Amino acid sequence: MPVPRNAVDGGPHAAPRRFVFVLLPDFTLLSFAAALEALRIANRMAGAPVYDWLLTGDGGGMMRCSAGTEFRLDSDLPELTRDDVVLICGGINVAGATTKRLMNWLRREARRGLMMGGLCTASWTLAQAGLLDGKRATIHWENQDSFEEEFPEVTLTKSVFVVDGNRLSTAGGTASIDLMLKLIADDHGEEVANAVADQLIYSAIRTDQDTQRLSTPTRIGVRHPKLAQVIKMMEANIEEPISPALLAKEVGMSTRQLERLFRRYLTRSPKRYYMELRLQKARNLLMQTDMSVINVALACGFASPSHFSKCYRAHYQTTPYRERGSQAGKDLKSED
Repeated sequence: MPVPRNAVDGGPHAAPRRFVFVLLPDFTLLSFAAALEALRIANRMAGAPVYDWLLTGDGGGMMRCSAGTEFRLDSDLPELTRDDVVLICGGINVAGATTKRLMNWLRREARRGLMMGGLCTASWTLAQAGLLDGKRATIHWENQDSFEEEFPEVTLTKSVFVVDGNRLSTAGGTASIDLMLKLIADDHGEEVANAVADQLIYSAIRTDQDTQRLSTPTRIGVRHPKLAQVIKMMEANIEEPISPALLAKEVGMSTRQLERLFRRYLTRSPKRYYMELRLQKARNLLMQTDMSVINVALACGFASPSHFSKCYRAHYQTTPYRERGSQAGKDLKSED
C-alpha cells in the first residue's frame, strides 16, 4: 500500500506541502479563512508541519478583503515549484480584480503541471485564463448565470466543490472546508480529516455530489410534486420560455389547475412567476457581465429590447441601462 504524501505514521516526514493563496482585491474572508484554518488544524492533528502556506497577490504589499480588513502579503506573485497548490481567493467584482499580469502568471505556472483552484468566485479567474477549458467546475450560485454565458467551454455544476484532475473549485463560504477535508483525506487518510472536522465543529462533511443551494421548491416551501416539476422546467427554459398551457400539459393537468396551484403556494400566476425568474437572471447578467442589453434580453427570453426594458422597469423600478450604469459607478468607487 503506498505511503500517503507527508506520511504521519511516525516515519520520516517529507517537506510540507505548500498552499499558495492568491488574494484578489475584495476577496471573501470566510472562504479564505476556512481553507487556511483547515490546514493549520491538520498540522496540529498530524503532530507535524505537513502543510505550509504563502499569501501572495498581484503587486504584493497589502490586500483588503470585502469586509475591509487588510492582510500583509508574503510576496508578489512568485515562481513556484511543481508540488505547490495554488488557491485563488475571489470575492465581489472578480472580473475587475483579475489582472492581465495575474492571468499571465497563472498560465505560466500552470505549464509546470501545478494543482490550481478557485475559491468562491475565483473560478472566473481560472476560466478567464483558459485554465478550465474542457473541465468541470463550480462557482458561487450568484455568479452561475454570468459564468455560463461567459465560458460555455467549461462544464459548470451546482456542487459545493469540484475536483477535476488538477483543477479545483468551490462555491464559496464553508465549501472551502469540504474541499480541504477531501485534500487532507487524500494526503493523510480519513482519520486525520475527520479529526480536523471535529476541531472545526463541522459535523456534516459534504462531498462533490452535494449542491450548494436548496432546490427552489424546497427553499420556498413547495411540497406539491407537480408544482415543483413545473418550477424546475421554468428554471431550465429561461432563454426559450414555455407557455403555461404546455407546462400544465407536461405534468398532466389543466391550465386552470396550474393557475390555482401557483396562486395557492406562490400567491402569483405562473406567468408572473416565470417573468420574475427571467428578470432575476437578466439582472445577474447586467451586473456581472459586459453583455449588451439586447443580448441579455435575448438570453432571458425577451424578443425585443423595448419589451424587456418595460418589464424590467416595472419589476425593479429602473431600466436595464441605468442598472448597468449604477454597477459601473460602484466599480469606479471601488477603485478609488
